[in-house]
Amino acid sequence: QVHLVESGGGPVQAGGSLRLSCAASGSTSSSWSMGWFRQAPGKEREGVAAIDKNGSTTYADSVKGRFTISRDNARNTLYLQMNSLKPDDTAVYYCAAGPVRWLLARTYTYWGQGTQVTVFS
Repeated sequence: QVHLVESGGGPVQAGGSLRLSCAASGSTSSSWSMGWFRQAPGKEREGVAAIDKNGSTTYADSVKGRFTISRDNARNTLYLQMNSLKPDDTAVYYCAAGPVRWLLARTYTYWGQGTQVTVFS
């Protein structure tokens, strides 16, 4: 069992930055691949970025060059540094743990409760 808690969301002006954190607890949480997903009102949940236990990463095209995913296995914490934010980035952001570094929500086993990010122009 892996328990995930996100933090760091909030309102931010377009062009600004935010860093999301996801604290993980539970057995062998550092061995899982981790991902960030987001869901805007009326839209499906979409993968944003993912990282495996070795640090290899995958990004959605919409965030490449703006977002950076990282993890600190010693602290059991996942991060998402978001720069050059746009209003289209507004969504609830979720972290998730799963066996593979894919951007498909159905491949992830454990989920956090989400944190709201609102980008205003």
